[in-house]
Amino acid sequence: MTLPQLSWVRQPAFQDAALACGLLAVCLAVNNPVAVLRAVGADPVISGLGGAAIAWGWWTATGFALVGVALRRRWPPAMLGVCTAAAVVHVAVLSVVPTVVDLSAVVLLATVASRLPRPVSLAALAGMLVVVAGWCLDGARVGRPVNGLPTFSVEVVHHLGPPRGTDDDTVVNQAESSNVWSGLALLGSVLVAAWAIGSGARSRREYLHQLHVRAVDLERERDQRAALAVAAERGRISREMHDVVAHGLSLIVIQAQGADAALDNRPADSRAALRAIVKTGRDSLADMRRVLAALGEVEDAWHPQPGLEQLPGLLDQVRQAGTTVRLRVEGTPAALPSAVDLSAYRIVQEALTNVMKHVGAGASADVVVCYSDTEVGVEIGDDGPAVNGHRGDGGNGLRGMTRRVQLLGGEFGAGPRPGGGFLVRARLPIQERRS
Repeated sequence: MTLPQLSWVRQPAFQDAALACGLLAVCLAVNNPVAVLRAVGADPVISGLGGAAIAWGWWTATGFALVGVALRRRWPPAMLGVCTAAAVVHVAVLSVVPTVVDLSAVVLLATVASRLPRPVSLAALAGMLVVVAGWCLDGARVGRPVNGLPTFSVEVVHHLGPPRGTDDDTVVNQAESSNVWSGLALLGSVLVAAWAIGSGARSRREYLHQLHVRAVDLERERDQRAALAVAAERGRISREMHDVVAHGLSLIVIQAQGADAALDNRPADSRAALRAIVKTGRDSLADMRRVLAALGEVEDAWHPQPGLEQLPGLLDQVRQAGTTVRLRVEGTPAALPSAVDLSAYRIVQEALTNVMKHVGAGASADVVVCYSDTEVGVEIGDDGPAVNGHRGDGGNGLRGMTRRVQLLGGEFGAGPRPGGGFLVRARLPIQERRS
């Protein structure tokens, strides 16, 4: 039989029913209740009830105790009361020696301590201790020990007569007494131990639950961080793809228009434009492969990322497309962090792409790169009005540049210039140079 077919064995109801049957089996084997009940019914000093009444009463109380154990997890307080009442009927009413079945009250006390709040379980423990104390007090009042529990006996003997060693020793008095309160100490210790076991199980279960909740929270936080990281990476890749594709396609479109216009009258110019288209397409594909390499889509990730050192090549491409570009460098060029270097290059690339897209042929642009000890700044300005739409409408290009600068903690601005044209300005912080 496979393990899934035995899953019912792990059900709490089956385990509790098995515990009840186990208590009854051990009681029948160890205590021999049939013989005990016959002896109690035949002794008129112990009980004034008949033997049949005692037997029926004991078995009825035992049945309720076993039902209480079987249903202990469903209604713990109620079943604790049932088992306690059954034990009281066994010992106090019927004057029967405590048996294994009477341990049902102890089992239910541990169950209450394990499943209910501590104030409730402490109240249950106090109530059961009161019952035990009342039982012992009743035995002390009538001067008899608690039936079925160990007692302490003390015997006192007085001697009168000649010195010890002679044959004339006479016993004057002999007394014997029993400590009936020993039952309170024994039963009280058992009840307190049962409560402590149940309370410890509850504390351990709560601790494990807290660990589980914390593990779930940490897993959820990990998933959220992973999702945010994925979103940030997607945004970065999207910006890179936009910059690469938009710039390359803009150059290709402009060169293709020039080649088409010069095809009939200036074949050499058309051939040069076609060569430029081929070179631009290859460069764009190489840039795209570098971007995709960051996602693990291709293995060609060994090419260096572009930076401000590659600006002359970028400006040559723009000039070949028919846009005049001038470059001015202020300050002393120095090595920049890779993220800053790449972002500055992409900002210049996107700004020049916007010039070619929105201004058209015949436009001119100025690129200024400013180096300082704490930051690098780039400014891209043109001198023509927008003829293919408004450049300040929050398109993907401007949003991408803004996002790049924000991630690096810099400053970004874009808008029309007072004298005409459009100006893009970005300042990116860098670490202070070491002398």
